[in-house]
Amino acid sequence: MKFCPRCASPLAERGLAGRARLVCPDESCGWVFWDNPLPVLAGLVERDGRIVLARNHAWPEKMFGLVTGFMERDETPEEGVAREVQEELGLRTLSTSLIGLYPFQRKNEIILAYHVVATGEIALNEELAEFRLIAPEKLRPWDFGTGLAIRDWLARRTA
Repeated sequence: MKFCPRCASPLAERGLAGRARLVCPDESCGWVFWDNPLPVLAGLVERDGRIVLARNHAWPEKMFGLVTGFMERDETPEEGVAREVQEELGLRTLSTSLIGLYPFQRKNEIILAYHVVATGEIALNEELAEFRLIAPEKLRPWDFGTGLAIRDWLARRTA
């Protein structure tokens, strides 16, 4: 970002609230680029006792993950994850429960992960290339992002 989105002045770097931030030097404007993390919703989707893992078209062939998407204005996280499950998989959400919150610093995001129980026939949207239905005991979490949610969900199931 090089210019103020309010007044188009060139942005300058200045120390503010303990960090270097891009700010508008025009004091009558005062805009600050806070660069706060974006909320991302993740659904560990369970359908008929199996977990749905999906592969985005942009990902390598054997890379699968949870359904994710950005939270929209005027929706709760629960509404947002249900919307993402409907949009990406064509499934109707029966229930949601929070698994946890996870940092995804590489993309400046915070992941709000939910266990979603869903019903219906899977119909992938244009973002997704394929899906797999995995028995929960065969899930293998990865050590970042949504993999941490899988780890925590699996730990609660066996506790």
